[in-house]
Amino acid sequence: MSPLTKYRVKLNLTQEELATISGISVRTIQRIESGTKPKGYTLEALSKALGISKNDLLTEQNESTTINKHFIKYINLSSILLMIVPFGSIIMPLIIMYWKKEVNNLSKQIVNIQILWTLIVIILILASSFLKNLLSLSNQITTLTILILLVINLYIILRNTLEIEKNDKLHIKLNFNFI
Repeated sequence: MSPLTKYRVKLNLTQEELATISGISVRTIQRIESGTKPKGYTLEALSKALGISKNDLLTEQNESTTINKHFIKYINLSSILLMIVPFGSIIMPLIIMYWKKEVNNLSKQIVNIQILWTLIVIILILASSFLKNLLSLSNQITTLTILILLVINLYIILRNTLEIEKNDKLHIKLNFNFI
């Protein structure tokens, strides 16, 4: 069953009703339900009509059944091991993901979060160093910034681990991908 079919049936809509609500032709809906991936305007219109994210429409249902929750939690928690090492929170999950052949949307999303977080950390540390010099603040402002960012990253990792355990999904996730 395609993701579109799953969500359409969940809302008790016929293909014709969904076509009316979304402004997409019945024939296009039939093609998507038979396996064609929606793109652009069609993807946007269907996600709005169904009240779901675009990623939900693009995610294959059979992929979620092959997810090994045990390894996904290890992939997520492995980010903690090298949080202090630059790019370590990205490299370690990638190594485990490919080593254990657990390459799926959930594990990719974990790595995507760490990539974004690493970029944010770099920008904020540079900004705090710049502001320290500009405003003549003490050297401790950069250290404090780093500690706060580490605690926030630890929270993200642990919160997502709890959500994986409970609901097999991430609590904190992105609507876009780097990988």
